[in-house]
Formats: sequence, structure tokens, C-alpha cells
Amino acid sequence: MRLLIDLAIAILIAAVVGFGSAVIVLDRDRLFGAVTRGEWTAWPDSGSANADPYTEAMLARSGEVPLGSGEGLAFTAEADRNGARLSGRCSYRIVGQTPAARLWTLTAYDGDGHLMENPANRTGFHSREILRREDGSFVIQVSPHVEPGNWLPVETDRALRLVLRIYDTPLTSGGVGDAILPSIERVSCS
Repeated sequence: MRLLIDLAIAILIAAVVGFGSAVIVLDRDRLFGAVTRGEWTAWPDSGSANADPYTEAMLARSGEVPLGSGEGLAFTAEADRNGARLSGRCSYRIVGQTPAARLWTLTAYDGDGHLMENPANRTGFHSREILRREDGSFVIQVSPHVEPGNWLPVETDRALRLVLRIYDTPLTSGGVGDAILPSIERVSCS
């Protein structure tokens, strides 16, 4: 009888630790296959048959639909170029160019992954509407305050996550390689 009680306790502990660790892992971002370029991180395999089981489970739980391996690549930024977390209380300047692509979008999300609502009803930019410099580079102001030029408004009381999606790009077939992405510079905080 003692053996059965010990066995039941061991099974209960294993189940609690196993399910508990699975819940903790699934509440986080993808664990494996991350590729980082500056402030931006992508998971090239998350929309392919090569996705690891944890990524598949996290995507199934969140309901997120990643870009397929032939569609494009999504880069996420949660920190500026100095490593400070992005915040809706701060103003940022996104400067540079994107890798070759037919189309790209830059979208602002809150810390929970929802589109960031704002009074201007603008949550992102795409490559066909952006104002560019003569050399093809661009500057996008991400700020809770009205800015001239390419302005992406954000809420002041929220954490901030930026997602740069690059569609129909050679990055997806040949890997990310040495792709150069725009930099995120903190301008000021209120």
C-alpha cells in the first residue's frame, strides 16, 4: 500500500511540474530559432514545417498566424538600440532602410500583442506610403505627440512592441544572413 501512495505522489508531482512548466513556456515568446539583427528579432521557421513543438503550441494557444516561409518574414522589436524597453511614454526615431522586398509594413502593438489604439486611428505604415530621403532611407517618428513627416502615434500608458513585416523577400529563402534593418533611437521620454 505504501508503494501505491508513493507512486501516486510521484505521479502528482510530475504532472504538476510538467503541466506548470508547459504553461509557463507557452506564455512566453518563441524559445528556439530566433535570429537577431540589431534591435529586431525574427523566427524564420515559425511559419514553416520546421517550427519546433514549443513554437507550434504557443502559436496554437495565442491564435497568431505567422507568415509562411514563402510569404515573408516578421521582425519584432521590444527595445531600442541601447537595449532600453520600448514605452508609449517615449518618442522614438526609426531610421534606415529595409532589406529588398516587394512590400513592408511597420505596426505598433501594445505589450499584450494587440494593435495600439490611438486618437489618430493609425497603427502602422507600409512601404508605398512612406516619405523617403533622396538616398531611399526613411525616418519614422514613433511618439505619443504629433510629429511632422512619417508619424506613428502610440498610447502613453502602454508598453510598446514594433513589428516590421517584410513581404516577398529573398530573406525567406536564403535565410536572414547579414540583413541590415532600421535602427530605433530614443529621442525623449515624458
